Amino acid sequence: QVYLVESGGGLVQAGGSLRLSCAAPRSITSTFNALVMGWYRQAPGEQRELVADITVNGVSNYADSAKGRFTISRDNARKRIYLQMNSLKPEDTAIYYCNARSLRGSADSGSWGQGTQVTVSE
Repeated sequence: QVYLVESGGGLVQAGGSLRLSCAAPRSITSTFNALVMGWYRQAPGEQRELVADITVNGVSNYADSAKGRFTISRDNARKRIYLQMNSLKPEDTAIYYCNARSLRGSADSGSWGQGTQVTVSE
């Protein structure tokens, strides 16, 4: 199993910001530039859902809940992606997972990280 490595989660008050980072392991760095990278989240009792993803050319896609508040970016040279989260709300509380998949593959068929907890207080 290939694991991506997330960091940057934590506890923040509503209205605050966090920046998540995800690093690709050595085993996939040679193919990183061909992968669609994404952030997903899972709140307690809920299914995992897409937050945002980004292609190698920088084309990004956001969930409606993330539009206007979150920004996904990638650094192909450093094999990392980021999720800048602003104006956080309590409903953003979840475990956030990094995902790497092929262009035509599904997220479930790709690689995942272990997750990083984001908690937004009132």
